Amino acid sequence: MHSVWLGEFVGTLVLVYLGCGVNASVHLRKTFATDSGWMAVALGWGLAVFCGVLVAQAFGSSAAHLNPAITLSAAINTGDFSQLPLYCSAQFLGAICGSLLMALHYAPHWKLTPDPATKLGIFCTAPAIPCAWANFVSEALGTLFLIVVAASIGSHGVAASGLQPGLSPWLIACLVWAIGLGLGSTTGYAINPARDLGPRLVHFLLPLPGKGDSNWGYAPIPLLGDLTGAVLAGLLLRCAHL
Repeated sequence: MHSVWLGEFVGTLVLVYLGCGVNASVHLRKTFATDSGWMAVALGWGLAVFCGVLVAQAFGSSAAHLNPAITLSAAINTGDFSQLPLYCSAQFLGAICGSLLMALHYAPHWKLTPDPATKLGIFCTAPAIPCAWANFVSEALGTLFLIVVAASIGSHGVAASGLQPGLSPWLIACLVWAIGLGLGSTTGYAINPARDLGPRLVHFLLPLPGKGDSNWGYAPIPLLGDLTGAVLAGLLLRCAHL
């Protein structure tokens, strides 16, 4: 069975399972990768996106958005908003299921990790320095950068330079890696509303030992910041005719 909805669902599930998985691997106690650092996190998320894109395409979503911000920017660019509910429902549900699988995968390690903030950070993002306007700008700019560069990778201009289409998933992975290294250390770079909100909801619902609260006061920042970046990117791409 192949469909756009299934591709977006399974692709986002894989993205979040592997991405939140590297967070867990680095930050939970008693894993073989404990404290392996930001480089591992940034690279892990880049490769998670690569795997998610391939799976989404294999299961029927050739566009492989995996991100409501990308879907929104595409709708603004084309003027066609009819596919937003289809794509976004699959993406949010995929993110929820991916984070559930991650939590199960690391089941014995939660009780060995004492810090509630560490547990929350495995599921969703938080600012290094809480400052609402700066955190919002960081998320908006990161998302804008993600969408514009991703659109450039798939543009006619880049294709005319001789780039093979099959390289696109690798280049998108490198893009996400670059965002993690260059921009992500301020807010944890959600750059994807489903990636943050879905796992945050799972953290809220799961009976993890000593988990603390889910920091819903911060949740609007990665949601609205990312969507703002998407709107700006969509308008820019529409003007540039990419």
